[in-house]
Amino acid sequence: MSDLRTIVIDGKEIDVDPAMTLIQACEQADIEIPRFCYHERLSIAGNCRMCLVEVVGGPPKPAASCAMQVKDLRPGPEGQPPVIKTNSPMVKKAREGVMEFLLINHPLDCPICDQGGECDLQDQAMAYGVDFSRYREPKRAVDNMDLGPLVGTHMTRCISCTRCVRFITEVAGIPELGQTGRGEDSEITSYLGATLDSEMQGNIVDLCPVGALTSKPYAFTARPWELTKTESIDVMDALGSNIRVDTKGREVMRILPRNHDGVNEEWLSDKSRYVWDGLRRQRLDKPYIRENGKLRPASWGEALAKTAAAITGATKLAGLVGDLAPTEAAYALKQLIEGQGGSVECRTDGAKLPAGNRSAYVGTASIEDIDDAKSILLIGTNPRAEAPVLNARIRKAWLRGAQVGLIGEAVDLTYDVTHLGPGGAALAKLAAMDHSDKHGVPGVVIVGQGALRRSDGAAVLATAMRLAEAAQSKLLILHTAASRVGAMDAGAVTEGGIDAALEGADVVYNLGADEIELPEGPFVIYQGSHGDRGAHRADVILPAAAYTEEQGLFVNTEGRPQLALRAGFAPGEAKENWAILRALSAEIGATLPYDSLAALRQAMVAEAPQLATIDEVPENDWQPLDAAKPDDGDFRNAIADHYLTNPITRASLLMAELSANAKARRATPIAAE
Repeated sequence: MSDLRTIVIDGKEIDVDPAMTLIQACEQADIEIPRFCYHERLSIAGNCRMCLVEVVGGPPKPAASCAMQVKDLRPGPEGQPPVIKTNSPMVKKAREGVMEFLLINHPLDCPICDQGGECDLQDQAMAYGVDFSRYREPKRAVDNMDLGPLVGTHMTRCISCTRCVRFITEVAGIPELGQTGRGEDSEITSYLGATLDSEMQGNIVDLCPVGALTSKPYAFTARPWELTKTESIDVMDALGSNIRVDTKGREVMRILPRNHDGVNEEWLSDKSRYVWDGLRRQRLDKPYIRENGKLRPASWGEALAKTAAAITGATKLAGLVGDLAPTEAAYALKQLIEGQGGSVECRTDGAKLPAGNRSAYVGTASIEDIDDAKSILLIGTNPRAEAPVLNARIRKAWLRGAQVGLIGEAVDLTYDVTHLGPGGAALAKLAAMDHSDKHGVPGVVIVGQGALRRSDGAAVLATAMRLAEAAQSKLLILHTAASRVGAMDAGAVTEGGIDAALEGADVVYNLGADEIELPEGPFVIYQGSHGDRGAHRADVILPAAAYTEEQGLFVNTEGRPQLALRAGFAPGEAKENWAILRALSAEIGATLPYDSLAALRQAMVAEAPQLATIDEVPENDWQPLDAAKPDDGDFRNAIADHYLTNPITRASLLMAELSANAKARRATPIAAE
């Protein structure tokens, strides 16, 4: 880091890095500077002029603090530190003038604008503007563009801050928005009238400082002050993005990202943001029992009695942990099933992840390590479909000069990739090379589930670990299921995997595993939130809470335990997952030794101490596997349809529309004969 430099801001001396901009220096001095176009995660545009400050001894006009660096300041005549004023009469007058210009063509339709109550323009007009307008001419109007089913547009409100253009181009990596025209005729538009084709486009709604870009599905449904806000964790992918769930009464009205530099920064994928309509549809709200091939509603007592009878009468009992189950439920299921002599399995997709070796099923890298990496190797994964926010982070590293290599299916990842081969043969060849040139250069090897679900998945993982060791790179296992790492930490695994667990089983307890076709024959108990594949196959259905309706611990793909909090209550007679298992254990006569979630967590942490360090990434001891040679076959990515990966997304009308749109875009247009 370069030497610090002393400057004076509003009479307060402060030492800052000379490479900082004045707006960042003011933030360090706890002085708020108004801004519309400046955003710390985007490039500097310098075009709204709201952040003007006075540089004493500089030009006799205010300077844009977002575009001027501390090193550009001149010292005083006798070498005194440079002086900046943020509240002088010159600055006050300049800000009032800028605000008046911005409001010249703004429609001032706050009462019907979705941004009302959380609008930067409203707040800053109150704080820095004047209470009258000198403008009497007609206002300019702009046609709205159609950006697709997620982002609504009201372009007459646009103040041309270009945040949306910079985000789509720089972070999402899909340059579909731009600015055309000059002066009063300038407007933001999409190229050739195209709709947005990004898995992260919803973020431009958060970035828009006015009401020009709004959330289409949320439009006109609620005001910010009517909503109850709950901080939680997203489970649509294994990244563990930090979210805020806004509810009105019992309904989830919207889901927004929370800032967490170590996980999702302040971005959120569209699937995570807009899946809330799937929480209302296809819900299981009462227990069901199958009689004569048909499901009929039943009471809890009857359903639990039937379940208990099936479990106690089983010759071989198997438990499956689904992709959205909290760690506490996986742990309770393991205790219940193993107490009856059965076995529990969470690797329902057949991934060859070794139990007990955290460096092999989580890795040694944190998500933040990607930022500084100079070489990134992707093995059998498509991060754009499996974790779009992680993909944006890889793109950020690529923009900073990182080399990205890919072994697996060739896909468009929004950045340049060196395709090293389609499968096991390319991986074995790469592992056999000398990697001493990579020593001392930060690197990350990312292994996806597409490479680990094959029959030779263990050999692929061992080879990837050997490769990471040879290059002195860190290893990250990119999971597709939010519950997988937590369930593996809790020990919900069977020797021999899913096939060994199900082989010969006559009773299967299915805890929300909807991505697997169960064989005909066994008696199936399904505990879950939605009427999806698992419920169709079930003989008894026990309705459970979804991820927004219960407290739960989720461990993300880097091994960071995080707490999801309850934002609402489950519909009808549905209960929390752990409570159903506790009630069932009493019915069986093998009562689990806890009566509260806190007691369950204490028992769980006693067995898996790493779960106690909430929001920290534990260090994993490196335990390399015996490296066998992987087969030559090609890797197939784990996710075929990004928008339809779990029961909640399949219940969502919006996800179905997004999936159909993506499919239509991929189809090649054919001319009429």
